[in-house]
Amino acid sequence: MRIAIIGSGIAGLICAHLLHPHHEVTVFEADHRIGGHTHTIQTPSGHWVDTGFIVFNYENYPNFTGLLQELGIAAQPTSMSFSSSCETTGMEYSTASINRLFDQRRNLVNPTMYSMIRGILRFNRDVTRLRNEVDESVTVADFVEKHRYSSAFVKHFLYPISTALWSCPQSSIATFPMRFILEFYHHHSMHHILNQPGWNVIQGGSHRYVEKLTRPFHNRIRTGTPIQRVTRTSESVALQTTSGSESFDEVIFACHSNQALNILQNDCQPVEQELLSAFPYSKNAVTLHTDTRVLPRHPKTWSAWNARVEKTPSSEVKVTYNMNILQRLQAKEAYCVSLNQDMQLDSSKIIRQLQYDHPNYNTRRAKAQSRHREVIRQHRTSFCGAYWGNGFHEAGVTSALRVCEAFGAVPAWRKFPTESKNN
Repeated sequence: MRIAIIGSGIAGLICAHLLHPHHEVTVFEADHRIGGHTHTIQTPSGHWVDTGFIVFNYENYPNFTGLLQELGIAAQPTSMSFSSSCETTGMEYSTASINRLFDQRRNLVNPTMYSMIRGILRFNRDVTRLRNEVDESVTVADFVEKHRYSSAFVKHFLYPISTALWSCPQSSIATFPMRFILEFYHHHSMHHILNQPGWNVIQGGSHRYVEKLTRPFHNRIRTGTPIQRVTRTSESVALQTTSGSESFDEVIFACHSNQALNILQNDCQPVEQELLSAFPYSKNAVTLHTDTRVLPRHPKTWSAWNARVEKTPSSEVKVTYNMNILQRLQAKEAYCVSLNQDMQLDSSKIIRQLQYDHPNYNTRRAKAQSRHREVIRQHRTSFCGAYWGNGFHEAGVTSALRVCEAFGAVPAWRKFPTESKNN
């Protein structure tokens, strides 16, 4: 069978990996590189720095971990410490340790700090107690108002860490379904301010797994080949590119939901329109640089993830990942990856400017995700991508496994049923 795969992110590459031994697979990628959010850049000093996908843990990424084990890709432990800096009050803290939580010594007598900590302790209990009780229609804003969480907790912890996790502005996080947040925080223990579970990065950069994964079918990947249109009949699928039209037996959309809708145009089925439109995306400007001014004012507060609480909340998330901490880089300069902070950066310290799109979740997501199988191998078409789960790497793998199972391709490393957990 001739199968076209649109997109070379983790979902598309998993499909190609599992299906190419049994079918004639062709992967189409609009960009001139493969990997999607897995994008490692070599700095002028020779360090390999991840700019998209960075971390994973063994407990919550069992299928991705199984893939890495099959490929023989080594990982190393990392820190998932978090910091928040408030532009209005100047308050800063880091979750790396109790001492660094109060590294800014005025926090010892700061009522806002203690109000935030009380909120976190209460949230720890509510994550366990309420995660199965909150209705899917309840948003984050609804929840914190109903349960009267302090503004200190919401402003300085819940919103900053959530915007950092999903690369979404505060306004989008406010409309996220609270049940989704509670489930995710519970499974990943993200609600604990200290004693985070063990997280890992891929040694030498995440591109290592992409290189090894694609080696057997690298000649079946066409980069710089955007798909303009897909037209389906009862007998075949036609893909239109700038080079002309090609015919396939089936097509797998492993791109973003909005991209798939744009490609299908007038050939979109009602169920496809209904489900895919439930997952809107936002664009983020991502910059690899060495300008530490966007990190907390005090170097001791620098953490793996560093969020900024702005005086006036904007429509863009502002977060900086300290890659020296995350990847344990032995470098003289601090390599940082910042979202939507180009205007604050010294242009002479910018290494690379990129753009990544991230899904924004709303109260439609649970019902739509539960119907994923309705758009797998229907009308000679399947859909996969991290948006069918929580937006992270494991979700991309899991969604691809569902598609491949429908073709009879089930890997030995699959660790649990693909419907399990909020992944």
